[in-house]
This record gives sequence, C-alpha cells and structure tokens, in this order.
Amino acid sequence: MDLPRHWPLPEATDLLGELLAAYDEPTRRYHDRRHLSEVLDRIEELQEEGERFDPLTVTLAAFFHDSVYDGERDAEERSASWAEDALAAHLDADTVAEVARLVRLTETHDPEPDDHSGRVLSDADLAILAAPAERYAEYSATVREEYKHLSDEEFRVGRAQVLERLLEKESLFSTPFARISWEAAARANIAAELEALNSYLSPDR
Repeated sequence: MDLPRHWPLPEATDLLGELLAAYDEPTRRYHDRRHLSEVLDRIEELQEEGERFDPLTVTLAAFFHDSVYDGERDAEERSASWAEDALAAHLDADTVAEVARLVRLTETHDPEPDDHSGRVLSDADLAILAAPAERYAEYSATVREEYKHLSDEEFRVGRAQVLERLLEKESLFSTPFARISWEAAARANIAAELEALNSYLSPDR
C-alpha cells in the first residue's frame, strides 16, 4: 500500500503525513488507508483504460475526499474546506477550487456527463461495490462498524434505503469502462446485501 507513490506534491510531504494520519484514525473501519489506496488504484486503472481527466486534481481530490470522516452528513464539506485551506499555499486558486469541487461531488456521486474528472473520481470511489464477494463482505461489515452508534434496526433500515436508492439509478457508474466492467458485479453485490438486510427487517416474510 504505497500511498506516497501517488502523492503529486513532493514539496508538501508534511500535508501528506497529516492526511494519512487522518485516514489512520481508530474510529475508521472502512474509510481508511485501504479505501484510499483502492480509490487511487481505480483512478490509475481508468486512466490506463483511456479515460481522459486531470490527474493532478483528481488525485488530490481522492486524498482529501474522506480526509474528514465521522459519520456526520457534512463530512464531505469539511473535507473540501480542508483541501481549500491546505492547498492554497501550493497551487493556484483555480486548481484548488477544482479539487474542492471534486471532493464535494463525492457526497452525491452524480457528475455531469461532460465532467470527466468528476466521473472518474466518482467511479473510483464507488468501485468497491463491484469488489469480489469476500472483499464486499468485509466492506459491508466495516461500514456497520463505523455506524456502531446506531442500533441494528436503525442501521439496517438506513442501509437498506441507501442500497435501494443505488439500485434505482439507471447506472451506478459514469465512465464507459466502469459500466462495462463493474456495473453487473456491483448490482449483484448490492442486491445480495439488500436481500440479507430485508430478511432481518421482515423475518416472517
């Protein structure tokens, strides 16, 4: 898990250290260094498959996208604010603004059709949905751990709603490669998890 290999600002190693420390917070179970590494690997994969985007801003947005994560609804906004504050000394204002925009986009994963950078970051962040069954099971279990302040019933209801909204989307992914390579596996994983959740929510059914 060579995260420094991906870091595009060699003059800002202190900032990299701060970000990695944030991903190491003990309350994190899924949104940790492993997740960050997987997102960065998927960005590289999409680039290798011919997707055109700005590697600098997308890579920086990946590093910042879960830099603040505590289960609260405004985590993406606070992550974007950290990016704006921390990157101002290293990059021009337009580049900083684009990084922050991309970070905020990970709240909805709904990029515009011509937003090539947003499409790549969104797909890379959601690629876990298409993971092999064993990794997907680990992912869903660690998501539950991150919401351990909720009762089992509260979590199952909320998680089921999230999964149902995902399945209602015309497509989970935005880039052609991800739609061809990841869409079917992701829908199968989500459907299986939703079925398991619903069996708990409606045990007599």
